[in-house]
Amino acid sequence: MLATLFVLFLFFCNPVCCVFQKLYCTISDSCDCDFKPNIRDLEWDLYKNVYGQHLAQDIVSEEVGRFLHNKSPSQPLVLSFHGSSGTGKTLVSSMLGNHLYGSAMSSPYVHQFVPTLHFPLPHRVQQYREELKDWVQGNLTECARSVFIFDEMEKMPPGLIDVLEPFLGPSHVVFRTNYRKAIYLFISTAGEEVINKVALENRQAGREREEIKLDNLQEAIAQAVYNNNTSGLFKSNIIQQKLITRFVPFLPLSRYHVERCVHSQLCQRGSCSRNDVVEAVGGDMNYTPAKGKYFSSTGCKTVPAKINFFL
Repeated sequence: MLATLFVLFLFFCNPVCCVFQKLYCTISDSCDCDFKPNIRDLEWDLYKNVYGQHLAQDIVSEEVGRFLHNKSPSQPLVLSFHGSSGTGKTLVSSMLGNHLYGSAMSSPYVHQFVPTLHFPLPHRVQQYREELKDWVQGNLTECARSVFIFDEMEKMPPGLIDVLEPFLGPSHVVFRTNYRKAIYLFISTAGEEVINKVALENRQAGREREEIKLDNLQEAIAQAVYNNNTSGLFKSNIIQQKLITRFVPFLPLSRYHVERCVHSQLCQRGSCSRNDVVEAVGGDMNYTPAKGKYFSSTGCKTVPAKINFFL
């Protein structure tokens, strides 16, 4: 009742309305901050439009749903996406933004970072650390329900991302801002060797890919990323302190999955019936290993260009 009255007060008391609304936004679950989550549509999108990624589908659906249903989370949701290029990591991160905010990925509360664009000079790591900390803190003060996406983590200067450590733990509520309501996504190809090895061994043993379990990969990915000196999480305190909620593996894609990508994109262009293009693109991809040719070396990444060529 008090919360309802407070909200009414905010909307009818100008010009201080905006200031008080932002303050209320940082401390209340009732504020919107453009935050309009639709978990059902997110799950539908994941299971309908992401191909060959049963682990990623299940983990993202479960963890996001659990996190958002908890009115007082003990710490932020931190998901680290790993796998080869073209397997759906960026696609899934976009789905999160699309189904969490009214303005989708164009929401001012979805923040995306690309190392080659935002942190291009390794000798300026200390400067970048200070700027990143100020940026995150300032935006969490603006809206506690913010999403921070760090793409191409394999190109992130080592040591930079650890500046986020204070924001990721369970005990940080500073100046009326609840840092524990934010979502962080790390996206990287680091760890792909571990994931692809498990997928290959599974295939060679004649098992279905759905038989691959997260237990087979979680700790192996964590160790591979932690010990990879080209990874932005190399020897990271974030991994040491176990501040990552889940490492999310994206498996390599077979020709079947690639052709599903092709068909989906053809339908978006109004050409669903072009099975000839589906077969042509599927057959034109490079597959590994040399013996067996089980998995696309570029996933679905080059599909749009190849469709343009064969249409």
